[in-house]
Amino acid sequence: MVTHVPAESYGDERGALLSFVEAQRGGIRRSVLGLTEEQAASRPSASELSLSGLLKHSAECELNWLRMAQQRPNERQRTQETWGDSFRLVGEETVGEVLAFWDDVAAQTADFVAGLDSLDETFPLPDAPWFPKDGKVSMRWMLLHLVEEFARHAGHADIVRESLDGKTAFELVAEAGTPR
Repeated sequence: MVTHVPAESYGDERGALLSFVEAQRGGIRRSVLGLTEEQAASRPSASELSLSGLLKHSAECELNWLRMAQQRPNERQRTQETWGDSFRLVGEETVGEVLAFWDDVAAQTADFVAGLDSLDETFPLPDAPWFPKDGKVSMRWMLLHLVEEFARHAGHADIVRESLDGKTAFELVAEAGTPR
C-alpha cells in the first residue's frame, strides 16, 4: 500500500532507505490491527499464509539479513525442518511478542546502518543455490532488498486482511493514525 514517505526523512540516503523499509514494515504490522490471535492466525484464502505468519516471517527475514550483514550467527537460523515455523506462530507465541521482537530487530537494523562508514560496504552471501557463488552485496542492496521483501509481503497481507473482514490498507492506515 502506498503511503507518503518523506523524501529526506533523515537528510541522507541511508535515512531515506530506512524510512522506506519502515513504511513497508508498517504495511505488514498494520495488517493485524484489531484482530484476535485466532483471526491473525487464520488462512482465509487459497494460500497457506496467515497474517501472524507473515509478521513472524518478515521479522525473522530482517534478522537474518542483519546478521549476515553483521557477519554474526543468526540466533533464530532456520533449518529445512523448521522453515515452515517461520510462517506460523508456534507454542505460546503471540502477535504481541512477534511485534515486540520485530521492534527490537528494527532498532538493531537502524543502529547498525547508522554506524556504517558507507552503504557501499559489502558482506558475503551464504552458499546457497539461489545466490551466486562467492557473491557479495552492499549494505545499500540489503536495504533495498528489505523494501522489496516487505512490500511483497505487505501486498500479501492486504489480500489476507481484506479476505478476513473487508478492511483495506487505506482503512488500516486511517485507523492506526500513522502512514507508517
